Amino acid sequence: MTSTNQTNQKQNQGFFGNLAFNIVIPVVIMSYTSSDDLLGPAWSIVAALVFPVGYGIWDLKQSGKVNGFSILGIISVLLTGGISLLKLPAEYIAIKEAAIPALIGIAVLITQYTKKPLVKMLILNDQIINWNALNDALARKGKEREFRRKVANSSYIVATSFFVSSALNYILAKVILVSEPGTTAYTEELGRMTALSYPVIVIPSMILLVTALWYLFSQIGKITGEDLDNFLNHQ
Repeated sequence: MTSTNQTNQKQNQGFFGNLAFNIVIPVVIMSYTSSDDLLGPAWSIVAALVFPVGYGIWDLKQSGKVNGFSILGIISVLLTGGISLLKLPAEYIAIKEAAIPALIGIAVLITQYTKKPLVKMLILNDQIINWNALNDALARKGKEREFRRKVANSSYIVATSFFVSSALNYILAKVILVSEPGTTAYTEELGRMTALSYPVIVIPSMILLVTALWYLFSQIGKITGEDLDNFLNHQ
């Protein structure tokens, strides 16, 4: 029971840490310190980006292992800062915002034909599923190939979530970033775009990811004929 409470506490801390350092603090800095009498457009962007980059590096150090998605997040933040500070057209931000989730979606589709589908790492990783128990049950019933087909189906759902995110990212950037790069108005728009990214982009994507997870969980029960709880790793 204590272990479960500690796990839940760590998950809550991770969620609120991500929310604070990646969304709330950067939005506040870009929205309220970008005027010329405070930090100004350029320095407010630099100050805002320090927090997600710093948090990403700290999180990597804490976890003790390299997480591809954390690295991708840091690169994304640095690209946003570089494009903004170089005063490149907002189109570059829109393309960057769309490209990253689109690349992940493509990777999900490609890796489903390999021995290590990316979808397993995203929604069926070792922290959730006891793979030894599940593989044994599948082998006993000769259902390995059928289960691989179900994993492939879930890959399409997960990939769709990233393609939806890609499209919404692009639309959001095009709609919000309308001012001249390097101006206070542009920096404030960048903050607004960051603030809206959670409700506009993350929520629809999470709905699809949860759908994929629910689909696979239901299929595990049907294919093995056993209770799903037999294959879950209990923290």
